[in-house]
Amino acid sequence: MDEMPDDRLPARIEEAAPKRRTDRFYDRLRKTIAAFLQKRGSALGKAAEFLLFVPDVFILLLRLTTDKRVTGSNKVLLGTGVAYFVLPLDIMPEAFIGPLGFLDDLVFAAFILNRLLNDTDEAILREHWSGSGDVLDMIRRVLGAADNLTSSEFVKKVKKVVK
Repeated sequence: MDEMPDDRLPARIEEAAPKRRTDRFYDRLRKTIAAFLQKRGSALGKAAEFLLFVPDVFILLLRLTTDKRVTGSNKVLLGTGVAYFVLPLDIMPEAFIGPLGFLDDLVFAAFILNRLLNDTDEAILREHWSGSGDVLDMIRRVLGAADNLTSSEFVKKVKKVVK
């Protein structure tokens, strides 16, 4: 398989997901999550707080895929994170459980971003972060809570909210 030079990858990503289209996805995602949290957020506890990170993490992944300071192999990894957000099949499909389905996307993205920090300056992540608080703190918090997201208590809350 031919490898694409790093300098052509951002153009190919822009061709596949033009800014206007990704902005619309971001806006739809934020609106959907906000409406969901307004109706059912109190029943979710801490998970509600994490859902608020989802749109900003999605945009962060996209922005990093076009940054020339990020290596080609990391851009491929970032691309898998973007694909996980937009493709309908995943561990917790949004089509079946609504916005709660983005929690697995968020955890996957946090793992990718944490991996990226091995060879990408944290200042680059901070530069592209448009969410509230510090991006590194968000990554730590999401990864720290990932085990709890699969706990039986959380699963009971999800079942209660989805009904």
